[in-house]
Amino acid sequence: MSGVSDDELYRQYETVNLYRRGAGAKVELNRPDRLNAWNAQFAADLNDAIRVVTDDPGVRAVLITGAGRAFSSGADLKESADQAGAGDGSPDVYTILTERYHPLITGIRRMPKPVVAAVNGPAAGIGLSLALACDLVVAAESAFFQLAFVNIGLVPDGGSSLLVPSRIGFARAAELALLGERLGARQALDWGLINRVWPDEEFGAESVKLLDRLAAGATGSYAGTKRQLNRWLYEQMDAQLEFEAQIQREMSGSADFAEGVRAFAEKRPPRFTGA
Repeated sequence: MSGVSDDELYRQYETVNLYRRGAGAKVELNRPDRLNAWNAQFAADLNDAIRVVTDDPGVRAVLITGAGRAFSSGADLKESADQAGAGDGSPDVYTILTERYHPLITGIRRMPKPVVAAVNGPAAGIGLSLALACDLVVAAESAFFQLAFVNIGLVPDGGSSLLVPSRIGFARAAELALLGERLGARQALDWGLINRVWPDEEFGAESVKLLDRLAAGATGSYAGTKRQLNRWLYEQMDAQLEFEAQIQREMSGSADFAEGVRAFAEKRPPRFTGA
């Protein structure tokens, strides 16, 4: 999407590109070789980009999308596997969540500007949490959504245990979280998880139109609406994020998580024991 002629490269990080399009800003997740998976550098770059667009009074709307064929595949499990292989043990999941991920999720929710997730491909794990933290979620027809945590012995995090059921209800949230299956864009739209779906060939242009519309809109009204929705649905967000992080810390010390990471690295189905 960064190839649109009206886009101007505003700031370039190691793993994120920030473009300006008039009063709109586009944050492009840019680790396409890793399907925009999250590592420490990625989280730092994205946090800074979100801070920049929040603080810039010239930015009136924000769009987040992915470079390459993914929106974001979630946490970089290769990094976890490499740590385990080097004898570094389990990652400090609690610190990663509270210091890297939570400021992003709360920062987007509290940004007094509309934020659109333009999901161009897979949005899994923390990648799904990032998308759902945004005010509007639009998707290419080929995109899919996945609460993939259970597939490596973990639990939803990044706010997804709040963001998912607040959109689609308990029954469907439980299905996504417990089965860990992919949800196609059209079904995600039918379920109410996302707002709009466009054919792949129309997705880039339609997403840009939406950004332009919001950037030209009533900025103060948007900010007030976000405050209302946050109070209605997300007043408990900080407490829920902390609760998620505590449970995830327990799960990251389990034998099932270690097996899940090994299985991922070895490209085989995991053999969970419940331990």
